[in-house]
Amino acid sequence: MPLLLPALLSALPVVTVLLALALGLRSLSAALLGTAAAGLAIGLGFPIPPAAIPDILIHWLPILAEVLLIVAGGLLLSETLRHAGAQAALADWLRGRAGHGVGAVLLVVHGITPFAESVTGFGIGVTIGIPLLACFGLPARTVAVIGLLGLCAVPWGSMAPGTLIAATLADIPFQALGVRSACLSVIPFAVTGVVAAWLASAPDGRGRAVWQGILSGLVLTLAVTAVNAVIGTPPAGALGALVVIALHLLWAPQRGRVSLGASGLRAVQAYGVLLGGVLIAGGLTTTLAGLSGAWRYLASPALWLFVATAWFARGVPPAPPLRKAWTAWVQVAPVTGLFIGLGVLMAVSGMAAFLARTLAGAGTAYLAAAPFVAAAGGFVTGSNSGANAMFAATQAAIARALGVDVLWFMAVHNVAAAFLLMASPGKIEMAVQLAGGEAARQRRWIQTTILGVAAVVVVALAAANVGLATLR
Repeated sequence: MPLLLPALLSALPVVTVLLALALGLRSLSAALLGTAAAGLAIGLGFPIPPAAIPDILIHWLPILAEVLLIVAGGLLLSETLRHAGAQAALADWLRGRAGHGVGAVLLVVHGITPFAESVTGFGIGVTIGIPLLACFGLPARTVAVIGLLGLCAVPWGSMAPGTLIAATLADIPFQALGVRSACLSVIPFAVTGVVAAWLASAPDGRGRAVWQGILSGLVLTLAVTAVNAVIGTPPAGALGALVVIALHLLWAPQRGRVSLGASGLRAVQAYGVLLGGVLIAGGLTTTLAGLSGAWRYLASPALWLFVATAWFARGVPPAPPLRKAWTAWVQVAPVTGLFIGLGVLMAVSGMAAFLARTLAGAGTAYLAAAPFVAAAGGFVTGSNSGANAMFAATQAAIARALGVDVLWFMAVHNVAAAFLLMASPGKIEMAVQLAGGEAARQRRWIQTTILGVAAVVVVALAAANVGLATLR
């Protein structure tokens, strides 16, 4: 009995958030209740030494500020492009190249959004994917769900810092973890392809659409795995998604000659400024001696999203995009910030590690539970990096104690933690704001649908975890 109270307290924040969302409360209310529950748990059983608080703030406040700036920049770029008609021009071009149905949707889900997310990270891929999907004639709530499904390659988001954190804390090779994560990603890639194709197709065409979704997911799996193995993990998501984009456009049933137009061309150039800036600045700060620490912010999407927006917006009246982006950011930022703070509190107080160790008391049965622990971290923090910072070291220690292959175990953990990013309340709120229309009234349906898809993926990963341990 003496361990019962700490076990209950360690689970209290996550359970509180899930219960609040199940009862239909808004994301902000769920975040506030979860944070309050974490404060209660800290006060009753997981105290944080006062002397440690300054170091915690010094470490985490810059990360929080960067994430919130990235969200602001992504929303501003999206709204600026929409206001200028550039998103509609890009969507028309995609429809002309890839058709009007499932092929165009899968091009966004397995190509454009993963590519953008792999370079920018923090869920900003949806600020590119959702505005394009909104021009395809789909209902707003469907646009929000399909847009979120594009966050299926998050282990490589922002050039894979989350996967690097997992590899470092687990003391396993970074590239090897990337390769195994790519192999296991056949599950989320195929599931997201099937769901997106099903939602985007007419009832009489869903059989063929499902096969298209599976094939698209398999192609993305093969491409990301190959790049991981041959080139390395950081660029694997971006380069793998580029392969998918090229193949979708090459094999599209109709390939028209729709012009991008001036605004569409400027949008492509703006994305080039964003992606090129992140990649080039990242390469320079990595390779040039002495450029470390604060210099890494030169390669942050927090900078280049605003640079790309300013580059595109030359001559465009700034007031309407600024007002709408600010309105959306005010809705999204508090939720995102609170959930990051909740994840930090659980990690630094020891709640996260205690919860994992408690569940590990089930012995080999924990193999099935481990992906759910990882998924809880991704859901609460809305970040693969945050989830791995919370749980990776503990999960690796449990894997070694159970005598299972640590690389495969941690690959399952990594993929599960990353996939729940799309279900985190902060990302749901962002998708709702971007989709507009009826999406705000359908927030609960969107959240429930994404959680249902996530449950399928995590259950499949749990089965894979048990199967891999049996085969060893």
